[in-house]
Amino acid sequence: MLSNFRQIVIRTIHPRLLNSIRLSSNDANKSPIETNVPNDKWNLGKINHIAVAVPDLEKSSHFFKNTLHANSVSQPMPQKEHGVYTTFVDFGNTKIELLLPLGDKSPIKKFLEKNKSGGIHHICIEVDNIEEAIKDIKQKHIRTLSEKTRIGAHGKPVIFLHPKDCCGILIELEQV
Repeated sequence: MLSNFRQIVIRTIHPRLLNSIRLSSNDANKSPIETNVPNDKWNLGKINHIAVAVPDLEKSSHFFKNTLHANSVSQPMPQKEHGVYTTFVDFGNTKIELLLPLGDKSPIKKFLEKNKSGGIHHICIEVDNIEEAIKDIKQKHIRTLSEKTRIGAHGKPVIFLHPKDCCGILIELEQV
């Protein structure tokens, strides 16, 4: 049965995928995402951080510092505009942002009511021109959670993209 399934995949799906990919020689070393971004206006950068909502910031910080031996774990910082406390866990190549609710109107409070143990809340991706990125994204009918950028935890402009328009993922774009 498994070998029949493999044959079906190899004979039908695989050729269709290959036929649907049309890259120029300049695009050969780029990811499929990069080939769809207008390079003259804005570019995607790296993943800046993965944000995780946690019910206990102290316990979570201890876990990453003492169990997983993260490079560093910052002190909690209140982000009143966003309704959260943030703590950054640095792994050298990327960071995890631990989020704890700040106030009754915190979006993280609502998230934790649905996910008692916490969980991944969003992914932050760097962009080199956030205003052009927003224009382009809105032209593609992707909604943002606010009309304008706000200053994020790193002191840079950020905006969140609606998860229903982004494969179920809440994406934060951050200006670098």
